[in-house]
Amino acid sequence: MSEVLKWRSPEEAEQKRPSREAAMEAVRTLIAWAGDDPEREGLKDTPKRVVDAYREWFSGYDECPATELNRVFEDVSGYDDMVMLKKIDVESHCEHHIAPFLGKAYVAYLPTDAVVGISKIARVVEIFAKRLQTQETMTSQVAQAIDDTLKPRGVAVLIDAEHQCMSTRGVHHKDVTTVTTQFTGEFKNDPELRNRFLKLAGYG
Repeated sequence: MSEVLKWRSPEEAEQKRPSREAAMEAVRTLIAWAGDDPEREGLKDTPKRVVDAYREWFSGYDECPATELNRVFEDVSGYDDMVMLKKIDVESHCEHHIAPFLGKAYVAYLPTDAVVGISKIARVVEIFAKRLQTQETMTSQVAQAIDDTLKPRGVAVLIDAEHQCMSTRGVHHKDVTTVTTQFTGEFKNDPELRNRFLKLAGYG
């Protein structure tokens, strides 16, 4: 199994985690470090809310992309052209500042003998997004997971996202987006096919 598909069960992951109280205490420390009083009325419940939010934002660590892709449909009447999902929501956090980056993903693959339910492709994007990420790594992981599990003739992934670590801090450049792509198989080897994908995504 490739590195990108290696997965710990929720039970195994839970054993590796600090306790909920330890996580809440860490939030209290950060509030105090920011210069506020974690015991004042408006902040007393903030550690609980932050810990609950983290479990939602980073739930991808408890989910396996291969599981989402393991049920395929073979009755497709010989269909062998591109299957593409456009404008999949991306809500992730950069691993350098734990700041959100938000955008859209465009994913296509060329099936061999079967197709997968379209919602499963969106779920793979969501699973990798709900982890601490770089956009480059996430783009590669989505492509590799589909390639490794479905064994298609090719995979294409494009992600276009705005990073709040750039727009709300540091250089403070708003409305700047980052575009990353990853191609495998026929998409990588056939410029015409690759350009067709980019045009359908609105980037050609």
